[in-house]
Order: sequence, then structure tokens, then C-alpha cells
Amino acid sequence: MAVIALDLGGTKLSAALFNDKGDILFKTNHSLDKKQGTAVGELIFQATSELLRYTNDVSAIGICVPGIAHAKTGKVWAPNIPGWDDYPLLEELQRSVSNKKIKIKIDSDRACYILGEVWKGNARGCNDAIFLSVGTGIGAGILINNEILRGSHDIAGAIGWMALDRPYNHKYISCGDFEYNASGEGIVKVAKEMLARDGNNKSVLKNIDPDLLSAKDIFDAYEMGDELSKKVIANAIEYWGMATANLVSLFNPEKIIFGGGVFGPALKFLDEIYIEAKKWAQPISIQQVQLQASALGSDAGLYGAGLLALRD
Repeated sequence: MAVIALDLGGTKLSAALFNDKGDILFKTNHSLDKKQGTAVGELIFQATSELLRYTNDVSAIGICVPGIAHAKTGKVWAPNIPGWDDYPLLEELQRSVSNKKIKIKIDSDRACYILGEVWKGNARGCNDAIFLSVGTGIGAGILINNEILRGSHDIAGAIGWMALDRPYNHKYISCGDFEYNASGEGIVKVAKEMLARDGNNKSVLKNIDPDLLSAKDIFDAYEMGDELSKKVIANAIEYWGMATANLVSLFNPEKIIFGGGVFGPALKFLDEIYIEAKKWAQPISIQQVQLQASALGSDAGLYGAGLLALRD
């Protein structure tokens, strides 16, 4: 038996054919090339059709999407894909795939990340684990009693909106307090604010066009000993630590897996994040949790979509 897994991101689509042991038999990558709306749906169908040509034994298709996957309707909200405010992905694929016996399952990227780690990564053997994804934005895939926590309307895990500061600031309205301060884009926002507050600052970041400044630039400057970059990263570590503490206190997980583009370069701070989390967290559960890096990296969503397809 084989299944097809598709991992849709904001700029590319990865697709793979898995056997039931979790081995990748064939894999392809496709650039979205600024496609929108139904054109992205057509790309998903094309990638699926390409893999279906390799075997007649496909039982299911699992799809990881960057946003909200509505379980009852099969519709998807993906903020980085224009035209996907309420896109009928399940309906489109069911109509396009000729073999109607093939099951089609769709879930959010954060849910698929933790499923991937449970299947083939650092959460194997866990019944209660969390994938903390920090990239352009922030989200959490939450596994409780071996089930994905989705919430009443499939939005559970949108922890970028976690409130970790006060008073409320209107600048948090588009992404939330946590994401504003500690995502890839958030780190850049904080650096720009610090630069603007101190016009005499000698930071090497002043030599970079503000419109081109990236999180990578800030991590690189940190490694060079840049004082402003140290303050930006210290602020992010505080936020990552507080968020970790809240997740530990709420859910008492066995592990929190850190992934996404920022972890990455921020993995070196896991010990500091744990020290910060210990200040805030429930004192028994923080001693029980392990903080680890993703074992699957950028393939976590693809493996998660594979397990999604295999699960009954």
C-alpha cells in the first residue's frame, strides 16, 4: 500500500509517494511561481497525478496546508496564498482524482509538523508533544493523548496571538504579541524599532537597507558581537521562554519540538530558552519536559501529511 503526501508552503509545493513503513519512494518539488487561487489547486492536482502514474496502489492522499483546514467542509484559509480565503480544496481534488476510492485528508501545517515528528522524528513514542514552529510566523502543533488538538473551529495552535506583554499595543493586531516579537519577521520589526529609537547606535545593521533587513542578518550580526542584535535576540529568547512556560503549564507535554526557519540559527539558544521557561512554568511539569530540535527539518510537514494519509 502507498500514500501520497503533499506539503504546500507559501512559495513551493513538495510531494512524495510513501509506502506504509514511511519510506519515500519518489519525491518532487514544484515552485508556486506566484500562482494564486485555482492555479495553486491545479498545481496540487498535477503533482498528485504525476505520483499516481507510478503505482495503482495508492489508498489515500494527505495534504499539509499553511493556514486553517476546516475539517467539516474541506475548505482552506491560507493567508500567504491569494484567493485562498475559503478555498474548496477537498471538493476540487475529489472532483479531479478519477479513483473515488482514494481517501483525501487535509490538515494545517502546524498539525502536520507534530504528526511528522511523531511518525519519524524526535516525538516518536510520545502521546503528548508540541511542535513550536517559528518561521515567518509562529504556530504550534499540539498532540494530546495521541490526538491533534484542533479546537471547535480548527484554529487551535495559533499561538502567535499568545499575550505575553501588557498593556495591549495596537501594533499587535495583525499577528499577535508573541509573533510580533519573536517570529522571523518579528525579530526584524524589533530591530528596526531599536534602530529608530537610538539614532547614534553603532550597530552594523545600520549599514543594511531597512527594506532588505532579514532575520539572518540579525543572527549574523549577533555572531559578530553586535550589541543591538544581542538585545533583539535576548528579547526573542524571553518571549520563546515565556511561551514555552505557558505551553508546559497548560498541556504538560513530554516534549516540545522546535522547528521552522528560525530554528535554524536559534537552536543554539534552547538551553537559555529552558532557563527562561523555568522562571514562569509550573515547577513540576517544566522538570518533566524535554526541549528538542526538529529531526525532520523542512520535511516535517511532508512526513506529517504522509501519516495523515495512513491514519484511519
